[in-house]
Amino acid sequence: MARMSVLTRDEAQNRARLLDVHRYTIELDLTTGDETFDSHTLITFSARTDADTFVELKPAELRSVTLDGQPLDTGTLDGNRLPLKNLTAGAHELRVDASMRYSRTGEGMHRFTDPSDGETYVYTQLFLDDVQRVFAAFDQPDLKAVFELTVTAPRHWTVLANGITEHTGDGVWRAAATPLISTYLVAVAAGPWHSVRTEHRGLPFGIHCRRSLAPHLDADADELLDITRACFDRYHEKFEEPYPFDSYDQAFVPEFNAGAMENPGLVTFRDEFVYRSAVTDTERQTRAMVIAHEMAHMWFGDLVTLRWWDDIWLNESFAEYMGYQTLTEATRFTDTWTDFGVTRKPWGYDADQRPSTHPVAPADVEDTASALLNFDGISYAKGASALRQLVVWLGEKDFLAGINTHFQRHRFGNAGLADFIDSLASATERDVHAWADAWLRTTGVDTLVPEPRSGDNVYWHLDITHRGDPGIWSAPDPDKSLPGMRHAGTMVSAGSTRPHRIAIGVYDHDLHDAARLILRDRIEADLPADRNVSFSPGGTRPALVVLNDGDLTYAKIRFDPDSLDTLRTRLSGLPDALTRAVVWNALRDAVRDGDLPAGDFLDIARTHLPHETDLALVQGVLAFASVHIAGRYLTPEQRPAALATLTALCRDLIRRTEDGDNPGLRLIAVRQFIEVAAHPDTIAAWLTEGTVPGGPELDPELRWRVLARLAVLGATDETVIAAELERDPSATGREGAARCRAALPDEDAKARAWEAMFGSDDRADLSNYLFTATAQGFWQPEQADLVRPYVSRYYKAAVAVAARRGPAIAEAAGRWAFPAHAVDAETLKLGEKCLRKADPIPALRRKLADQLDDLRRALRVQQA
Repeated sequence: MARMSVLTRDEAQNRARLLDVHRYTIELDLTTGDETFDSHTLITFSARTDADTFVELKPAELRSVTLDGQPLDTGTLDGNRLPLKNLTAGAHELRVDASMRYSRTGEGMHRFTDPSDGETYVYTQLFLDDVQRVFAAFDQPDLKAVFELTVTAPRHWTVLANGITEHTGDGVWRAAATPLISTYLVAVAAGPWHSVRTEHRGLPFGIHCRRSLAPHLDADADELLDITRACFDRYHEKFEEPYPFDSYDQAFVPEFNAGAMENPGLVTFRDEFVYRSAVTDTERQTRAMVIAHEMAHMWFGDLVTLRWWDDIWLNESFAEYMGYQTLTEATRFTDTWTDFGVTRKPWGYDADQRPSTHPVAPADVEDTASALLNFDGISYAKGASALRQLVVWLGEKDFLAGINTHFQRHRFGNAGLADFIDSLASATERDVHAWADAWLRTTGVDTLVPEPRSGDNVYWHLDITHRGDPGIWSAPDPDKSLPGMRHAGTMVSAGSTRPHRIAIGVYDHDLHDAARLILRDRIEADLPADRNVSFSPGGTRPALVVLNDGDLTYAKIRFDPDSLDTLRTRLSGLPDALTRAVVWNALRDAVRDGDLPAGDFLDIARTHLPHETDLALVQGVLAFASVHIAGRYLTPEQRPAALATLTALCRDLIRRTEDGDNPGLRLIAVRQFIEVAAHPDTIAAWLTEGTVPGGPELDPELRWRVLARLAVLGATDETVIAAELERDPSATGREGAARCRAALPDEDAKARAWEAMFGSDDRADLSNYLFTATAQGFWQPEQADLVRPYVSRYYKAAVAVAARRGPAIAEAAGRWAFPAHAVDAETLKLGEKCLRKADPIPALRRKLADQLDDLRRALRVQQA
């Protein structure tokens, strides 16, 4: 296999100083077979001086290359780099004719055949450096150009692209030329799409999906388009720069690796967002947030693009913040920050306490492989949290003035952190540069600890200890450094603290309702960095003090003993869902840090979740309790009791919703009841009868969920799985069947699943989605003895498959195929040895380093 080179920052800077890239004229032929497509590229560019450089591509076959009409030797292609020697200053034309491979991993040009009807679809995902899989390019974000695409496709297909497409006959489609955009943002989606089209503000809008999903898209078309229009209008109220492209299409595509991708004019989404089965309103809100997030990218990322990948936060943190905030302002989903607090923010907290932590705006992104690792909870959730804190500190008026200045200065160009901070500074007298140093250049999570003290009859006193989190991870041997772990042998989180502007919630018992708490006061406070503070609020000492009430900053909080006692009995009596999210996050953090016994968290959940009204909170707390507490933080001997507690909790929620007035809550409870069922009888009866007594009826999602749990419990077999697949022969059905088959407690079933994941050749390899589904079924806590021999085999197999199949499968192998249930010293020892000696590719190394750190934490929690 040819060696593929990653682009370094130094190489990109040198090439940017040398070249001006003007235009790409690209012709793609998608009618040449199932394995490859033809790619013809004309790149018009100029060199500022005489020099050598290179262009990138990853062809199946490189047929010919000409530079200014003179043929180049195709044999000089070295991996993914074609050298361009002896360039002279001035204008040039590079022509490349190649055959390119379709992908089955969601990278490059992904090809998918729908098992429901046999129709085929292809689409591009060119982020971060996968444009080279589709056409030749100077592949870096700061060499923007105009792109003109022509696509030849089967005659019954429709072709979508960044600009408006026109069918010129005989299956040939021509897309309107784009404005200046980066190579990674070019997009094509081709197939027999089902489309719903409209216009808004004079621009064509469209939503698209596979034909087999047409009824489900049509059912939600009004909602999808209403949200799109509402967000579009709200962004035009916020931003002085109008939407910069000629159309707005949203395509829901199969086997998509990310949630969505912000291709200008053609946003691609994973098509699980076209709901085939019942979903909760929180899930609809999540879909709406992704729509808002991707639309924000039209300005943050597409109009103004990062110069290099160290500033990926300028794309993702802003889109994350704007997505949640704009959805709250413009749609019926007004509680989005509660969902952010309970689902997204913990993602940031967890990532920021691992050895792989990095600043929001890191200074050490040396190459594209390193950059790809930073698409994590820090670049998204922590960055968005930092921006929310910035808006609180700066004021929204000055914040918007600064970003509008940024758009005006850098439209259709590139910018970095310094440019953005300068734009903000132009709109305020505050020291934005110092804020950026404290928030964007540091790592770790601050912890805020309240210390209430009783005073006289007029005042009580509150001291707040403000400390940097020193980190709790250390290498087992301080003399050995594990590759992929930044500070092996030392605490990894930064000890420095940052300034915070917070609200402090002060709560009393409700004298008229023993279950409720009432807000006495909400105190706004500025907490300087590296300094504790004291307050003397009026009145007697309260029952509960909640730091960061309203969740306006990014910090872990703790409770004083009296407040914790209050929460044990009255947490569900807090009047505001966002406050309850802050509390649940604090309890979660305390469990992970070993400060609160895992069993206590379960007891608090058992007491208060049956009374919770916010669906995001119920869903988030149940997920943490079942996956992390019952699955990892309690010992195997404690797991049955934990499952019994969760089963009883879910049964209470199901009983509470028997009147049918909260179908979303009932659906969450039914799903979780299935996941934690320790005995098959009840859920097997549901599957046989096709319904839960009192509803809901078992739609395809619930049927596969039940069958997967029955497989884990040994209460079904291959015959039943095959019959269910015949009942639901869709792509989702295939994934469900793969998950169920891998979950069967049978040696042969495990051997087949293992071979499917790690032993196939290129032509028989599982797609990215089928790989993930198989991995999700394979490891089960109830089958620890059966799968124990595979734990020692995992690391070598994962390293090999990642090297052979690339970053997307490496991510799946590290995330889903990791034996997370095996919380023991031997698993940890094997993983540490792998990181020291096996040299996994960067994407897998990062996932393994994170998984092993989580394993260390789980071991500590169990021991505590």
